[in-house]
Amino acid sequence: MHNLNTYLEENRSRFLEELLALLRIPSVSARSEHKGDMAACAQAVCDALRKAGAGRAEVIPTAGHPIVYGELMTDPDRPTVLVYGHYDVQPADPLELWNSGPFDPVIRDGKIYARGACDDKGQFYMHVKALEAMVATGNLSTNIKFCIEGEEEVGSPNLATFVRENRELLKADVILISDTAMLSMEHPSIDIGVRGLSYIEVVVTGPNRDLHSGVYGGAVANPATMLAKMIASCHDADNRVTIPGFYDGVVESTPEERRLMAEAPFDESEFCKDLGIEAVWGEKGYTTHERTGIRPTLEVNGIWGGYTGEGSKTVLPSKAHAKISARLVPNQSSEHITKLLMEHFRSIAPMGVTVEVFEHHGGEPYMTPIDSKAYRSAARAIRETFGKDPIPVRGGGSIPICSLFEKELGCKIVFMGFGLDSDNLHSPNEKYDIANFYKGIETIPHFHRFFAE
Repeated sequence: MHNLNTYLEENRSRFLEELLALLRIPSVSARSEHKGDMAACAQAVCDALRKAGAGRAEVIPTAGHPIVYGELMTDPDRPTVLVYGHYDVQPADPLELWNSGPFDPVIRDGKIYARGACDDKGQFYMHVKALEAMVATGNLSTNIKFCIEGEEEVGSPNLATFVRENRELLKADVILISDTAMLSMEHPSIDIGVRGLSYIEVVVTGPNRDLHSGVYGGAVANPATMLAKMIASCHDADNRVTIPGFYDGVVESTPEERRLMAEAPFDESEFCKDLGIEAVWGEKGYTTHERTGIRPTLEVNGIWGGYTGEGSKTVLPSKAHAKISARLVPNQSSEHITKLLMEHFRSIAPMGVTVEVFEHHGGEPYMTPIDSKAYRSAARAIRETFGKDPIPVRGGGSIPICSLFEKELGCKIVFMGFGLDSDNLHSPNEKYDIANFYKGIETIPHFHRFFAE
């Protein structure tokens, strides 16, 4: 691998400049005005795969945003690794909270600040550059395929159809995903699971128009107040979700698993300082790592209604809205939980208002075995470049397509993320450490080498 390391060192600056160029494309899948940007970004990813050495690379249309597929098949007797990632990003709002333009990447203190820097352009691009380095130095020991989609941030509505219709094209021995985080560069880790997701929207309607809050206040039910009461009722004094049946089937972690989780370093004071909070919050009887990894949760993602502009306008709003999501753990079904949430909010509608509930998207929780050849290969690769064994942890986020991949393609997933939880994913000032970007490119070839062995 000596030649490979030399190649990586000689091309570091170019790799970084290429990533910055990709980050300048505002590939926001949730906004229709960015349809052209999505197409441009897909083509840029395709071109990058070709330049990296992929024997085949193409942009494949879907009913929504296109999927980029690439491959380099070296030998039918070698194992095949399928790399999954996504080129779409979250909306950058609120723009006023960014210290620099979300699509004008800047480097400060060794970190790239831009939307998509970590989630997921910076992370999937590590695999593109690792492919280039392995091809250029003759170190590619596997067959490699790429499936880079453009709709992960909106629930991957068209990827399932693509996977079902292209099982043979995507056939592989393992799926490798870098859309997760490490504990730190000092304490490398591998996610052994991600939580599922159920996402709904609640609309509470009262009077047929906004009303003068002095003339009508106290006589007409206020939709914003009613919605706030409904949401507040969903947690008890111990911060447990009160919705009947929410915890049915939840797999309780064993004492041994909780003991292993407790070995992961965690400084509560530093955690609070980083977030600007005075104390942690969550379900009684569980640690912070347990609350974000092995327990299901219910959170309000957005709430609005009435007048929210500058200055004052004393109205009693006609409508109030909330977007609410649940993170799910093994044995919870996104379909079942979504139905449960929708029925619950309809059932607790107070007198004087009507409640409508809409489903957005969801996904299933996923666990990967730590005794598989693929996981052991990932652990060896990290040990090779970090000099220490990775800690297995449970991730708090969701990658909706994981369970479908395993069901349709019949192979396991390994998560090799190099981001950090503090990288401001989905928030203003998203960032990605340049050192982590380079470390990923350095480590990925070792995974291919060990998996081939």
